[in-house]
Amino acid sequence: MLSHSVRAVLCPCVLAAAAVFLPVTPAVAVEETKSAPAAEQAKPAAGAEEHKGVEKTERAYEGAPSPVAGAKHVLTPGAPSVTEEEFEHAKKIFFQRCAGCHGVLRKGATGKPLTPDITQPKGTDYLKVFINFGSPAGMPNWGTSGELTAEEVDLMARYVQHDPPVPPEWSMEDMKKSWKEVVPRAKRPSKPMNTLNLDNLFSVTLRDAGQIALIDGDTKEIVNVIKTGYAVHISRLSLSGRYLYVIGRDARINLVDLWLEKPDTVAEIKVGLEARSVETSKYKGFEDKYAVAGTYWPPQYVIMDGDTLEPLKIVSTRGMTVDNQEYHPEPRVAAIVASHEHPEFIINVKETGKVMLVNYEDINNLKMTEIGAARFLHDGGWDSTKRYFLTAANKSDKIAVVDSKEGKLTALIDVGKIPHPGRGANFVDRKFGPVWATSGLGDASIAVIGTDPGQHPDHAWKVVRSLQGQGGGSLFIKTHPLSKNLWVDTALNPDPKISQSVVVFNTDDLEKGSELIPIAEWADVGEGPKRVVQPEYNKAGDEVWFSVWNGKEQKSAIVIVDDKTRKLKHVIKDDRLITPTGKFNVYNTQHDIY
Repeated sequence: MLSHSVRAVLCPCVLAAAAVFLPVTPAVAVEETKSAPAAEQAKPAAGAEEHKGVEKTERAYEGAPSPVAGAKHVLTPGAPSVTEEEFEHAKKIFFQRCAGCHGVLRKGATGKPLTPDITQPKGTDYLKVFINFGSPAGMPNWGTSGELTAEEVDLMARYVQHDPPVPPEWSMEDMKKSWKEVVPRAKRPSKPMNTLNLDNLFSVTLRDAGQIALIDGDTKEIVNVIKTGYAVHISRLSLSGRYLYVIGRDARINLVDLWLEKPDTVAEIKVGLEARSVETSKYKGFEDKYAVAGTYWPPQYVIMDGDTLEPLKIVSTRGMTVDNQEYHPEPRVAAIVASHEHPEFIINVKETGKVMLVNYEDINNLKMTEIGAARFLHDGGWDSTKRYFLTAANKSDKIAVVDSKEGKLTALIDVGKIPHPGRGANFVDRKFGPVWATSGLGDASIAVIGTDPGQHPDHAWKVVRSLQGQGGGSLFIKTHPLSKNLWVDTALNPDPKISQSVVVFNTDDLEKGSELIPIAEWADVGEGPKRVVQPEYNKAGDEVWFSVWNGKEQKSAIVIVDDKTRKLKHVIKDDRLITPTGKFNVYNTQHDIY
């Protein structure tokens, strides 16, 4: 049974069910609450009270304010009664626990649509049972798990029969009001001011604390703990390796200068109300000139100055779906990667199923190439040549392959249920040549895809092997160019024996099957869910790090395994390691090594 801290934020595709795009029943506005402009509703970038006006219980959880704050309280014909006070409470519950899968507008994504034309015919009693007990398709058991009270289950069953409130937009003015250079560019050092081995530094997400920990990969000591946005989703490195960009679920970006005597934030900005992705320019002549961030709400992306985060240009992603060519009002930006072939950002637009190649050579005359792939695009990574971008269309059960050199879709490959590669894993298969692998959330299969159309054309863009992991619920798969191990987590499997361990394959002998490694047992942290998530290598490729992700009030740890022997090497335990999840080695992230 998943805990709230595990379920709510790490990845919106975790709680998956089929999605369809359907119209919304017209609503009748009966009362409008007083609201401040969007910029005033958000937390200022610095120097202001944390989450002013947010209830104590929400602050205790370190949650971001709901993006629907101030939206209209509506009554929809045929829906059961909901008071204004109940409506406000339900909005917060929905954003924190439901919107990641169902969408803020409830149009559906990796979760089913929850618009009144669907929910009202089901009725309150049916919805209460569904919310309370969940479903095998991935809907959590919010009631029986204790996450929602019986009263809240009843409230949510009534709330989803009303039209969703529309959140405020987030404009250039809002972004500029939130933007701050903590240390102006002119006052930053011209060379590294510390003796850290920055190539082997790790940025570790402390999800529920709203922080990252910078950990020295050589000494295994915490260098600094930095306050960031809530539930940091990813860390990315500038091509130079100097700047670390982290983005939280609340769409706050921190720019961390690793050259400072003690690495810390030098600039920050809030680019929206909910977000997942950030990246920097990598093409020759544009190294680190621009940064780009995509948001879930509003559905848009923003191009910023790479050194300061000053917002320069906002582009909406609203538009037509790739399959039935219908308008979608909430196509969220998922993964972003920077092309090595052209001055372009490659941007996944989840709900429309389109990959956008955004040429940043002249942002005042922006050129974009739209590639139709498949709906519900999520995460992905490069093949070993860094020419082909392989990305999951998770609810379509496909991997899309984009040729970044030619700017075209190369293939759509059927894989297992709900693929979730992270960045994926590249290695050389003895039989099929260079390959890229993905695990998934929906089943135990691991798809191994040929990626060499030059020397191995018969195997290119095909599933050449289907390995079997220990179960569904996998979030990340990882190897390293200097390793013969392929590690697969199953952090979201409902069986604790599975979620608390990982499996590892020998890439030279895949037919042999896998070995189970009891990571959580090695951590020895006491009680709790102890979910093991995200293998990450050090620079040398001889250590692999795992997060043992416990509840916020429980002990968590990072377990380091000797990659050659597959034996325990070290356990990092520290009271500051609160809910560690993603880990990003500076050198490997900087150079797209996975």
